[in-house]
Amino acid sequence: MEVGVHIIVEGLVQGVGFRWFVARRAEAMGLRGHTRNLYDGTVEVEASGDRAVLEELIGVLKAGPRAAHVTNLRIEWTQASSKPGFEIR
Repeated sequence: MEVGVHIIVEGLVQGVGFRWFVARRAEAMGLRGHTRNLYDGTVEVEASGDRAVLEELIGVLKAGPRAAHVTNLRIEWTQASSKPGFEIR
């Protein structure tokens, strides 16, 4: 069963390639959604797919790319989106 997840990633996550990191990983996992920088210095990730795969993505986000320093993830489970692909906004 497909579900969605809305994640706010806190820490040193802007200016370090975090959105590109998320998009590459999410696409490789077959997920749909988007990622974007928010004005408060966080990164938003909205993804849809199999819950087990989304949980795997959450683990990947906790580590982030080498230059990032993730301090917290705010996670909210939602309905799956039907939009195709994964984009950087």
